[in-house]
Amino acid sequence: MNPLISSASVIAAGLAVGLASIGPGIGQGTAAGQAVEGIARQPEAEGKIREELRGGAFEQLEKAGAGLRKAEIKADRYRVNGYSDIEQERSNSINSTYKTLKQSENYQNETILFEQQKAIIQIRQQVVQQALQGALGTLNNSLTKELHLRIISANIGILGEMKEIRD
Repeated sequence: MNPLISSASVIAAGLAVGLASIGPGIGQGTAAGQAVEGIARQPEAEGKIREELRGGAFEQLEKAGAGLRKAEIKADRYRVNGYSDIEQERSNSINSTYKTLKQSENYQNETILFEQQKAIIQIRQQVVQQALQGALGTLNNSLTKELHLRIISANIGILGEMKEIRD
């Protein structure tokens, strides 16, 4: 076998594994960042968030291990089949990394949308709460005025009866 092809196949396999690990690394980093933000927002959900993150990390590790085993198998095959397979694998790795980055971007956009919707709901709740407080204040003022008017009216009536009794 040509030593150049053999050397190139080993180098290409290493590059393929390295490039293939970039996407999951970015995705896991994004997931960890979002998990920390989620725990900061909702400390009571920390256990569930950590468990989900841990499960995702184990899943990614399993995928990475499987990818490494595949890369090792393919590296052996590249040594046999030559340079064209190396180019194909490089292209596949680049495409895989691009897809992973796109998925990460989509997840990030979904998270931003969720946060925007959450903020809108919180603002609506605050507006409704302020409106209800204002209505309650108005109602209390009206009831207080009505009560005062009735007390005054009753006192006038009592004074009128007392005056009749004296006369």
